[in-house]
Amino acid sequence: MKYTITDALKTTGKSFYIKNNDYNEIKWGDKSEIPTLKWCEDKRDEMQKDWDSKEYQRDRASAFPSWQDQMDLLYHGGLDALKAELKKTKDAYPKP
Repeated sequence: MKYTITDALKTTGKSFYIKNNDYNEIKWGDKSEIPTLKWCEDKRDEMQKDWDSKEYQRDRASAFPSWQDQMDLLYHGGLDALKAELKKTKDAYPKP
């Protein structure tokens, strides 16, 4: 995912219309405390950094067995078998 100035502006809760993601083309519904371009760029960069830092979480989420399969493994193989299976995914997608 690639964040934009528009995404940053959405976090303000302000009413606005932006054309082509261009800060100079914003029409504000409420003109009180309008965020600066620098604020928008900093917020966008912060959001992007946060998204990028959690890639391993998204990778793990799709790689873990379904909860139904986990329950089946727990019932048939016990807690150690479940831990071993989950560790495979954690090892494949380690925390940074």
